Amino acid sequence: MTGLDQYFESPAEQREALLGIGLILPAVLLIGAVILYPIGYNVYLSFTTVPLNPDRAPTWVGLENYVGLLSSTRFWSAFSTTLVFTVGSTVLSTVAGLVVAILFNREFRGRRLARGLVLLPHVTPIIAVAFVWQFMLSPLWGAIPNMLAEWGLYSNSTGLLAQSSTALPMVIVFSAWRNFPFAFLLIVARLQAIPESMYEAARIDGAGPLAQFKDITLPELRGTITIVVLLRFIWEFNAFAQVWLLTRQVLTLPIFAYQTAFANFEQGTGAAISLLLFLVQAMFVVGFVTLFGEDKI
Repeated sequence: MTGLDQYFESPAEQREALLGIGLILPAVLLIGAVILYPIGYNVYLSFTTVPLNPDRAPTWVGLENYVGLLSSTRFWSAFSTTLVFTVGSTVLSTVAGLVVAILFNREFRGRRLARGLVLLPHVTPIIAVAFVWQFMLSPLWGAIPNMLAEWGLYSNSTGLLAQSSTALPMVIVFSAWRNFPFAFLLIVARLQAIPESMYEAARIDGAGPLAQFKDITLPELRGTITIVVLLRFIWEFNAFAQVWLLTRQVLTLPIFAYQTAFANFEQGTGAAISLLLFLVQAMFVVGFVTLFGEDKI
């Protein structure tokens, strides 16, 4: 009896199983080559010191890179900045998407055109919108600093993107503005699936708009909002382009890993930062699913 005979009753079933294996094998090999191998190699590099000479092999140093990172104030500063940026942009983009979705979940003239315009921040190339925001935030000719200066909220002697205390809030607002259409799409699709009869029954019972939102809309949107928050947290924690293109005054973990590996040529330490970044996200996903329940994700 061969290895397959104990699982299949007839030769035809064995041939079908072999055919299925043959069909999925190229995809498995491709995934292994494109995803699994780089991840495994990154894990290996995180335990080594990579010499600048490409002819020399990496030197195994064990946990030295991780010990150095965990005792580095620069790493923990980048971690806290990443956490603030991620939470802030995730909350803002989700709330903005929810508000816009509720506003657009009603009939009005030009609604289709307006929905298309709402998607522009998300589909416009990131480098284009980053340069536009840099122009708007410029202390010399930017509209936003001039407006804040007229209100007495800002002195235009220093740019909003030139110091970390103001650059981080600007990056959070920029990221939320760019990514709220993603939340808008998911939420508005779920809103349209809520039966109108539920709102009609609530109005008959005397429920006002606020009560309808609290007792009908929010419970129906809980699963969608949970998914949006989970996905946005993962993506924002890995965000690089929107921060790097807008300002160099905000140091997040992805930027820290990039500077360490490719500017300081410490590729082993950069790989260790990337692996710690992955582990933090994995713990968040596990905790998030455990907290809210797998059936709601």
